[in-house]
Amino acid sequence: MTQLLQDVGVAGTEQDAVVAAATSGDQGAFEALVHRHRRELHVHCYRMLGSFTDAEDLVQETFLRAWRSRDGFSGGAGFRAWLYRIATNACLDEIRRGSRQVRSLSSLAEVPWLQPYPDRLLDEVAPGEAEPDAAVVARETIELAFLATLQLLPTQQRAALILRDVVGWSAAETARMLETSVAAVNSALQRARATLRERLPDRGLDRPAGDLTGPERELLARYVDAHTRCDAAGMAALVREDVRVTMPPAPTCYQGLDSLAPLYELAFGPNRMGDWRVLPTRANRQPAAACYLRRPGESTYRAFKLDLLRVEGGAVAEFTTFDAGLFPAFGLPATLPGDVER
Repeated sequence: MTQLLQDVGVAGTEQDAVVAAATSGDQGAFEALVHRHRRELHVHCYRMLGSFTDAEDLVQETFLRAWRSRDGFSGGAGFRAWLYRIATNACLDEIRRGSRQVRSLSSLAEVPWLQPYPDRLLDEVAPGEAEPDAAVVARETIELAFLATLQLLPTQQRAALILRDVVGWSAAETARMLETSVAAVNSALQRARATLRERLPDRGLDRPAGDLTGPERELLARYVDAHTRCDAAGMAALVREDVRVTMPPAPTCYQGLDSLAPLYELAFGPNRMGDWRVLPTRANRQPAAACYLRRPGESTYRAFKLDLLRVEGGAVAEFTTFDAGLFPAFGLPATLPGDVER
């Protein structure tokens, strides 16, 4: 039975048989069935919560709730929608329990739980013959600025906007998921959209879903080179005068090129922390760089930080720096040998 869900051609009555077996208590069939939807549900929970690791916990919670309440599934072709309903409610419970709503949003520093999402995993969410309802993760719905703005929305507005404008459910389907009326969904969606228009007036909807733009690739290459060579002047040449730097969960926000002088001195000056190796990568459909530090007296470069770059007008408008905790999710090693040529 579990093999059925691994075959691309599964459809129709065979699929119904798998769903029936799964919801009747066949644990193997159930695990194979939910595995198909794991990544897109993880991305859904990530949008709701803004945290990669919390989203992983909520996906596990979703599957536990689904297994325990499998007798309540009415059957038919709605298994994916049923999982989305459970996942959405699990996230809403978590948001209410943990007060996961920011009251203001002048910078990403005000969302301390914000984490990046590796593009290599986003690319797993794509439509195929076995899961035609899945969709490529659009850039404008996963960038950090969008994720942070979602954390500003009250729970019902957040859920309504994600389910309607991102996942693509109808107003009636969304109302059933949220156990409310169509009128309430439309009202929440209208207010959420107004907040997004105010906060994100230029969302760049014409940009490619997965690939970086030419200017982004060029700036990322120059960033890797300047950072590796500890070239503070080269780094400064990449950014706008009003560049912003935040480091969630730290509350500090650096605004403007002049404010970066202490950071550049610490990272690149004569008494700097050490030497750097930098690997280009991508996160949240944005250019990113994995930075490894070799401290004085050491021979190995160790995972240190991940920088995400937001590019505007051919220059870096914002750096968002995270620690190295999610390097494994990016497929990145914990260390790099010190004898590798730069």
